[in-house]
Amino acid sequence: MSRKVLVIANETVAGRELIDAVKERAAGGEVLVVAPALNSRLHHLFADVDKAREQAEGRLHESLKHLDDAGIHARGAVGDTDPVRAMGDALFEFDADEIVISTHPPGRSNWMEKGVVERAREATDVPVTHVVVDLDRVEA
Repeated sequence: MSRKVLVIANETVAGRELIDAVKERAAGGEVLVVAPALNSRLHHLFADVDKAREQAEGRLHESLKHLDDAGIHARGAVGDTDPVRAMGDALFEFDADEIVISTHPPGRSNWMEKGVVERAREATDVPVTHVVVDLDRVEA
């Protein structure tokens, strides 16, 4: 059975934990990676989203490259600045069997502090898996 996996990730796209989780779940199915266009409140207030979208496109490109290097074919999109809204938008076009949200470890993760994983689980009936990627440990 071909599975459809939606991945919501920011800086953690190169993490082995995320790549392994996607490989295990997708198994030849479809993968859509969404990189939220993260923006500061001030820039968002003034509708200055160009730099945030450009940075998200860079993260998305890196994510797709890392997945491709691991033998996982994926496509991607830049999403809303709110990761949960970006997930919801993607679900309108991509009927995912599972959602994988990747964050930094506790204490370093803005998304965990804002309850992104819990909010995502409340917003959908699609199973949500949380993958923690410690890039500092990987780089060491």
